[in-house]
Amino acid sequence: MNWEEIYKSKVVTADEAVKAVKSGDAIFPSHAAAEPKHIIKALLNRKNELENIEIWGGLNVGDAAYAQPEYEDTFKVVTFFVGKNTRRHIQKGFGEFVPIHFYAQPRAIKEGRARCDVAMITCTPPDENGYVNMGLSCDQTRVIVEKSRVSIAQVNKNVPYVCGDTLIHVSEIDYFVEHDEDLYEIPLIESDPISEKIGQNIAGLIQDGDTLQMGQGKIPNAILKFLVDKKNLGIHTEVFSDNLIPLVKSGVVNGSCKTINRGKIIATFIQGTKELYSFVDKNNMIKLMPVDYTNDVAVIAQNDNMVAINSAIEVDLMGQVVADSIGHKIFSGVGGQLDFLRGAEQSKNGRPIITLPSTAKNGTISKIVAGLKPGTPVTTTRQDVHYVVTEHGVAHLFGKPIRERSKALIDIAAPQFRAQLEKDFFEYYKRMGE
Repeated sequence: MNWEEIYKSKVVTADEAVKAVKSGDAIFPSHAAAEPKHIIKALLNRKNELENIEIWGGLNVGDAAYAQPEYEDTFKVVTFFVGKNTRRHIQKGFGEFVPIHFYAQPRAIKEGRARCDVAMITCTPPDENGYVNMGLSCDQTRVIVEKSRVSIAQVNKNVPYVCGDTLIHVSEIDYFVEHDEDLYEIPLIESDPISEKIGQNIAGLIQDGDTLQMGQGKIPNAILKFLVDKKNLGIHTEVFSDNLIPLVKSGVVNGSCKTINRGKIIATFIQGTKELYSFVDKNNMIKLMPVDYTNDVAVIAQNDNMVAINSAIEVDLMGQVVADSIGHKIFSGVGGQLDFLRGAEQSKNGRPIITLPSTAKNGTISKIVAGLKPGTPVTTTRQDVHYVVTEHGVAHLFGKPIRERSKALIDIAAPQFRAQLEKDFFEYYKRMGE
């Protein structure tokens, strides 16, 4: 058969496709904004027919209905990254959190350590050669299709055609469900005065010709406001989002000085607004690659002048970073923070940066602390941290002993907490010699 006949023979309704799911199966949807809404809804309609279904994956930016109380007897979330709609499910013990580097997730799937019986993805309609485009999620989409017993693709005309390693032949997928609907979106996140001051401090560490990695949120958005006078910046990152569009359109980001993938913006998934999805559609400057390429430390390090900017929840006075939990409670995930910090550390003239506001809860809690609470997992070790940035300045920790590190970090803590931090660290340091 030619590809058109193959494709037509596999087109079914969502209800027909999800009949392939069996009790005890692990479902693996495509990541983030690429989760197929229509197929997931059909799966949820079978909640009274199925038992012990696991939903595996990473960041969920949708409604994650399967994590709501009415579905907990049937569905269990097993996630690499906790989002706002799966957080209660995980924290209450109904689901499971898997601590793992983002780059290592495809390996875990290939080796069967992360279960994947049924892949559920979104894609474009097939092109003239019989290939569908995986659109917004390249990170591990190919791996789940290859590893699964059954693969189901929702064909949605609203999925952008994104360049890169993003094509799958129709012969590789078991069922196609044709259903057009709006994709999940993340609205633009406005910055605030504290974030803007942090952004200004970070911008002082960025030079013309650097290659950047950063995520989404108030601080990344604020940083970009202070980069309009920079020249020839490049991007090698995890997620491509709306905040970069103005810099691309103005020519500030053009990739002309990149050491590898010159002229290309490298990312592994896309999430944002409809404007973003239109911008990336058939835009050959954007190149999505699997996460075991984008987040490979050795690949990242090939970019000279690599600047990795990652956020934290808390930093102690030795430089230990907590980014995925509040105390012992899981809040988000490990993600690619350490992938990029180590890649930037090994890059020629690279700069690994951790950033956070100095306080939380309207200035009542210091986010720079003398020591971490018992049971708090460390996301990034102290030896991996070179720069820490708050609204009060930049602490350069690389190569400094613990006493000097503590002083540099106290200097960028909120002023109202500095005296207590000095006292607490003195007591801690005294105990080190006991």
